[in-house]
Amino acid sequence: MPKAPRLTTALAASAAAVLALSACGGDSSGDAESDASKSSSKASGDDAKDSKDVTLAEPKPADAKAVEAIAVTEAKGKKGPSIKLDDSPVKVSETTRDIRTEGKGEDLADDAYAEVDLAMFSGKDGKAIEGSETYTSSPIVLDLGNAQALPGLIKAIKDQKIGSSGVAVMPPKDLFGSKGMPEYGVDGKDSLVLVYDVRGQLPEKVEGKQKRLGKDMPEVKYNDGKPADITIPKGATKPKKLVTETLIEGKGKTIKKGDTVYVSYTGVTWDDGKVFDSSLKDGRGPFSFPVGGQQVIPAWDKAVEGAKVGDRLLIVAPPKEAYGSQAQGPIKANSTLVFTVDVLGAP
Repeated sequence: MPKAPRLTTALAASAAAVLALSACGGDSSGDAESDASKSSSKASGDDAKDSKDVTLAEPKPADAKAVEAIAVTEAKGKKGPSIKLDDSPVKVSETTRDIRTEGKGEDLADDAYAEVDLAMFSGKDGKAIEGSETYTSSPIVLDLGNAQALPGLIKAIKDQKIGSSGVAVMPPKDLFGSKGMPEYGVDGKDSLVLVYDVRGQLPEKVEGKQKRLGKDMPEVKYNDGKPADITIPKGATKPKKLVTETLIEGKGKTIKKGDTVYVSYTGVTWDDGKVFDSSLKDGRGPFSFPVGGQQVIPAWDKAVEGAKVGDRLLIVAPPKEAYGSQAQGPIKANSTLVFTVDVLGAP
């Protein structure tokens, strides 16, 4: 019997539901947008919030005192953080945080995709919530501008500097609602304690001088906040094999199989040069996938493995490296696809 996914998987799915794109690079066997939306709906419980509500209120003195009294033992090596409650159960009327370390990095943007390490504990007895801790694995990415996210997490992390760390207590209404998440031992009555460290934020695009390619290769013009212009050269022969070119060379970590990578992208068909999908449309934001996990077309798994964070890639995918003989939405059967992909991060 397969194990239940980690709680952090559910948290990331909910807090970054905007990452659920229409899966232009996805497997044609499923609908990534609808699947992720279902996951988000489940994770966010029955107390959805509008974006105007996702702000941290001035704490009540009793709430602030209760949070300040929580003792934290920091994560070390292969051991995550732990807490000790001075008085249990700990409860708050509204999400309340205590910043223990003021970061020295840049301010998080209001709509940042924040890289955060976190661990969650029961407000009833201080015990760790199984599957919630990321300190011994890798940070998750939270979309701070997503109105459909779990408001308690967003309230706890927003309006801080990179490098900040602290403790927050979140009431049920700001997390999983009155139903809780029983599969993780979280009921709908008790507050949860969050220990967090703000590690960074994803850039909107990669930076650097873009390399020019040969006359028979597509030309890419990046547009801030809009899909890239990809021009297919007239009379050029379609490649029969996968082509990957690095337009901008990054200086970040090298992507390995199994890494979860965050990218922005634009895709066009070789035959007409029309955009069929882009993460830069409709304010959707970055797309994430596990490299080598066969959750995207083969071309993406092959092209991104071995690339570096900060790379801008040009990918030309013949049909066998894309959707083959199957049509996919606006993409006709046996289409050669052209993508520009910015590798934004791999926490």
